[in-house]
Amino acid sequence: MYQYFYFPDRVKYDTPARLGLHFDDMRFNSRDGTQLAGWFIHATGAIQGTVIHMHGNAQNMSAHWGYVDWLPTVGFNVFTFDYRGYGNSQGSPDPRGVFEDAIAALDAIRARENTGPLFVFGQSLGGMLAIAAAGASPAKLKAVAAEAPVHSYSAWAEDVMPEKELALDDTYCASEYIAALSPVPLLLLHGTADRVVPYEHSERLLKAAGTPKQLVTLPNGEHNDALTERHGDQYRRQLLDFFSTYA
Repeated sequence: MYQYFYFPDRVKYDTPARLGLHFDDMRFNSRDGTQLAGWFIHATGAIQGTVIHMHGNAQNMSAHWGYVDWLPTVGFNVFTFDYRGYGNSQGSPDPRGVFEDAIAALDAIRARENTGPLFVFGQSLGGMLAIAAAGASPAKLKAVAAEAPVHSYSAWAEDVMPEKELALDDTYCASEYIAALSPVPLLLLHGTADRVVPYEHSERLLKAAGTPKQLVTLPNGEHNDALTERHGDQYRRQLLDFFSTYA
């Protein structure tokens, strides 16, 4: 039944080499030994910190890293990775597996040296996983940001597939871990015109979260478009200010 939520592929859409950015191919293991793949993209100047990026539910990291390709130019390393079954990562996705993959990614970066302060930023499915993984394993994390995060598999199914009447397990969702995230600061960004993950998901998460917390509303914003050229630097600047506040 979870095939309705994951749409991975193994196509190589892009790499940081296109922008002349230095990056390391990383391999690391999830809790059950599944080997995962990621890129550690180095900041181009003085390091302000490292952002762990968790992408959405389709394609793979090479199609999503462009949302954060500007962060290295303003002093942030970026670690982006693929969940099981995506890109060059082994296995196939399932709720417990991708949740444990997200925690494994946090652990992989916590084990590196010279990263500076650690931040997490997830989008869509990745927003849900960012909140859940950070709530379950918050050590050394300075702040968490999520754009258009999914509240839970059940809530998502009710919105986009009400006719399916799926019986879903929400054990590994943001809804189960968001209360445990506090006192790690949380920033949510969500568009009111999002037809993929409705704005109400962030409203529900904000209500359940402890402090400090903030929801940035994009009037008429669509799915995952806060950091695109459509909005210029407006929301990029808010994300940077958020990270800088808690560095």
